Amino acid sequence: MALVERIPALLRERTFRRYWTGQTISLVGDQISLIAIPLAAVLILGADAAAMGWLKTAELLPALLLNLPLGAWADRQAHRRRAMIAADLGRAGLMLTLPVAYALDALTLGQLYVVAFGIGALTVLFEVCNVTLLVALVPTDRYVQANSLVNGSRSTAWLAGPGIGGILVQVLTAPLALIADALSYVLSAGYLARIKPVEPPPAPVAKGHFTEGLRWVLRERSMRALFASSGTVQFFNYMFHTLFVLYVTTELGIGAGLLGLILAAGAVGGLIGAVCSGAVVRRIGIGASLVVGFLGFTLPLLLIPLASGPLPLVVAVLFVAEFLSCVGVMIVDIAAGSFQMALIPDAVRARVMGAYRTLNHGFRPLGALAGGLLGTAIGLHPTLWIATGGAVLAVLWLLPSPLPRMRELPAREEESAPVGAA
Repeated sequence: MALVERIPALLRERTFRRYWTGQTISLVGDQISLIAIPLAAVLILGADAAAMGWLKTAELLPALLLNLPLGAWADRQAHRRRAMIAADLGRAGLMLTLPVAYALDALTLGQLYVVAFGIGALTVLFEVCNVTLLVALVPTDRYVQANSLVNGSRSTAWLAGPGIGGILVQVLTAPLALIADALSYVLSAGYLARIKPVEPPPAPVAKGHFTEGLRWVLRERSMRALFASSGTVQFFNYMFHTLFVLYVTTELGIGAGLLGLILAAGAVGGLIGAVCSGAVVRRIGIGASLVVGFLGFTLPLLLIPLASGPLPLVVAVLFVAEFLSCVGVMIVDIAAGSFQMALIPDAVRARVMGAYRTLNHGFRPLGALAGGLLGTAIGLHPTLWIATGGAVLAVLWLLPSPLPRMRELPAREEESAPVGAA
């Protein structure tokens, strides 16, 4: 009995447990493909830097182009769960084309680009529907716990997925390792098929339906502040990550093995952040948790351009920076996700999240481009100072808003009249 009581309340509920189990399996599969697809491009097809750039672009482009229209589409649907199942099965089918083509000696870079784009598009569809389904599964007082469990699964996937993927690639070759990811999508679809949540009704189509989510983000003061902070972090963080591997390997002398361990420390920090986030929110409130999370995410990264001296000291500093930063990012992700679940009305939820993600994803390529240009013009070390310092300043967008003083989650709005309705 004591052991059962230690299990989070949501995991003792069959419907949420099935949903969470499917998501956890799928997230691990995603991490396998994250290492297996690039390795297939490099090891099997001899891809060069330009080809790898096109592959990454094909993967990221759907998030930028499709979040807004698919969010508008999802809000008009009565059965979003069915769309998620179809997206899972579609991703499995696309993924399976790669090992089949490899077995037939017909695998090409063009096929990798098409599959990367197609999986990215179906992932966008899955996610814009998922934001509404999760709300239908979870009562308001358990939003933080639900986000903690889902983000804990994500951290576990970050920790275990690359290792599993590396072993599968070594044993099976990169294309055949992707069968495991395809299977994870099938299992996710199976678990979704076994739940029957009461989904919110579809939103009526009115004038301005397509752009309503974008306008909602921009006019809602708290959401606007959260978007500005998140967008600023996205810009500077992608500037940072564009140069991080190059900097630590060429200027700090960190080898690939040590770098992997440092990144694993970040995954452990993320898992701990997911576990303790609920206690943080209960202790200091949802608004203060957002502020603490943003600072906890960005401040430790200042240690990276500060790191110098003997190699053991440099490695220790990088371990601490990655660990603490990933604790912070989990707190801010869980607090922000819970806040958005409570604040956004069901009738516009998919459109709002589609618009929010479109805007945020738009900062990523801009940050990466700025990082590359500045790194070339002024050097890696000064650019890292700009990137990490700029990210810390993102919290300033939150301070004038109502968010820092918000103790509890906002009361949910059940209905939202369309903006264009008379």
